[in-house]
Amino acid sequence: MTVLVLALIAGAVIGLALGALGGGGSILAVPALIYLLGFTPAAATTASLIIVTATSATALYAHTRDGNVAWKTGALFAAAGIVPAFLAGAVAGSMPEAVLTSAFAVIAALAALRMLRPSTSEPPDRIRPGKAAGAGAGLGAVTGFLGVGGGFLAVPALVSVLGLAMRRAVGTSLLVITVNSLAALAARTGTSSGLHWEIIGPFTGAAILGAWDGKRLATKISGTTLQKIFAGVLLVVAAFMLVDVIV
Repeated sequence: MTVLVLALIAGAVIGLALGALGGGGSILAVPALIYLLGFTPAAATTASLIIVTATSATALYAHTRDGNVAWKTGALFAAAGIVPAFLAGAVAGSMPEAVLTSAFAVIAALAALRMLRPSTSEPPDRIRPGKAAGAGAGLGAVTGFLGVGGGFLAVPALVSVLGLAMRRAVGTSLLVITVNSLAALAARTGTSSGLHWEIIGPFTGAAILGAWDGKRLATKISGTTLQKIFAGVLLVVAAFMLVDVIV
C-alpha cells in the first residue's frame, strides 16, 4: 500500500473522529504520521496541528449551521488558552520525546476515565467566567505542550465543568481546537523541517471530507453513545502509546 493511500485513509478516519466527536483527531494523527507515514515525532506533532486546524475549522462551520456551538463559552475557553498554548509550544521543543509521549498518554487516559464516570452533579445554571477561563488556560497549555488540538480534553471539560450537552460540547470544542492549534502553530514557526507537504496535503483533504461525514454521523447517534465511543478511542490510543514508550 503506497504512502499516499495510507495518508488518504488515515486522514479520512481522523476527519470522521473530529466531525463526530469534536476531538480525538490529533490523538490519531500523531501516531499515524509516525508509524504509518515515517514522520519524526517532532515533525508529526507540527504536521498534526496543521491537519487538525484545517479540519476543525471545516467541522466547526458544519456544526455552526445546526446551532451546536456555544459561542460565549467557546470564545472564553479559546481566549484563555491562546497565551498558554503559545508558551507551552515554545517549551515543548526542548523536552525529551519519551516524556511528551508519556504525558500525552496519561492525560488522554484520565480524560477518558472521567467521561466514562457517570455525572452526579447538576449542570450549572450559568457560565462561571473564572472556572471557564481556568479550564481554557489549562487546555491551551496542554495543546501547546503536546502538539495536539486538545479536543479530547475540551469535550469532557465542556460537559462536566460547564454543563453543556454532549452534542453542543462537540461543536463548541471545535472552536477551541481551531484557536488553540493556531496559537501552538505560531509558537512552532521556524521548526517546519521534516514536513512532507506532498503527504500533508492529501491527508488534510481526506480529513476535511471525513469531517463532513462525521458531523452527519453525530446527528444519528445519541450523546451518551458518542461519549462512550470517544472515551474508548482515548483509552485504546493511550494504552498503545504507553506500551510503545515502555518497550
